[in-house]
Amino acid sequence: MLDVRSKVDWWLFVPAFLISLAGLVTMNSFSGAQHFFVRQAVWILIAVIVFFVAHTVDWRFLRQTRVLVPLFAGMLALLFLLFVLGHISNGAKSWFSIGGFALEPSDPANIVLILMLAKYFSRRHTDIANVRHIIVSGVYALLVAALVFLQPDFGGAVIIFGIWLGMVLVSGISKKHLLIVGTVTLVVVGGLWVGVFKPYQKARILTFIHPLSDIHGAGYNAYQSTIAVGSGQILGKGIGEGSQSKLLFLPEYQTDFIFAAFAEEWGFVGTLLLLILAFALVYRIVENSERASTNFESLFGLGLAILFTIHILIHAGMNMGLLPVTGIVFPFMSYGGSHLLTEWLALGMLSSMKGQGLSIRTSQM
Repeated sequence: MLDVRSKVDWWLFVPAFLISLAGLVTMNSFSGAQHFFVRQAVWILIAVIVFFVAHTVDWRFLRQTRVLVPLFAGMLALLFLLFVLGHISNGAKSWFSIGGFALEPSDPANIVLILMLAKYFSRRHTDIANVRHIIVSGVYALLVAALVFLQPDFGGAVIIFGIWLGMVLVSGISKKHLLIVGTVTLVVVGGLWVGVFKPYQKARILTFIHPLSDIHGAGYNAYQSTIAVGSGQILGKGIGEGSQSKLLFLPEYQTDFIFAAFAEEWGFVGTLLLLILAFALVYRIVENSERASTNFESLFGLGLAILFTIHILIHAGMNMGLLPVTGIVFPFMSYGGSHLLTEWLALGMLSSMKGQGLSIRTSQM
């Protein structure tokens, strides 16, 4: 067990906690939606407790193949069970509904995939340029992405692909193989467009190209979001004065468009501070990864940095009308227990791994 008081990485904890508080303050200003604020406050409290508990655990057992492979297989089985027992919400079977609680397995699946890829690449980093390892790692990611995509959850599948591509890149892929991966990706995307994408998914992409072509239909969410962000101007309208969310013009303002709701009330200055906090957190994760005691811990940290960066960029981009609306949350800020618990658990694991690394280096001095 680690000494919580002396070894907690507060540079990880503080930015994440402030981002969570920013989301909580924004939810408190929604008209007639205090249940979001109360529930989110409870989830944040539980998630913070999870962080400190995770910090005290020695996670080195995750390096073992006999632990990771069953964990990965179990996560695939859980994702498959969604098609049988999942709760349908907004046309997708992405949730298990248990009493008054809902669990979205794709959130922990991202962490399990990162662990699996970190294990795989850490053992083969000397010959990662061999295309065989790119293919094998791609199969791991494809298994998860396919089950998520078929829910259907296009945004979740994009996140999984981004995790895989990012971890392949940081593992040392050659430029030639990068070109091959890019070509294959284009072919796959073309095939998905022709034979797999549903009409509403195609509409989202086409609306991205021409956002004002259907502002009362597929482009409504993006249009209202850009209005909310733009109306915040420099200093914002003030807490509780965001008309787009209060008057319910902005859809899913507590999850998919929490960034827009925040920007309307806090303006450019507040939004800039929020993004500074978010990328300060990512920078700290990368910094810790560079100092990790083993390749496994280093790759795990880089995988999490990639995960959070993709979420932040896509969420902010779609809220500002720069990217298609894909239903991706803002880490630590959007409403929901599944992603909060997963994100804080991951940070607790990172804090623990850093403490373990310090202990190892101290003992060797």
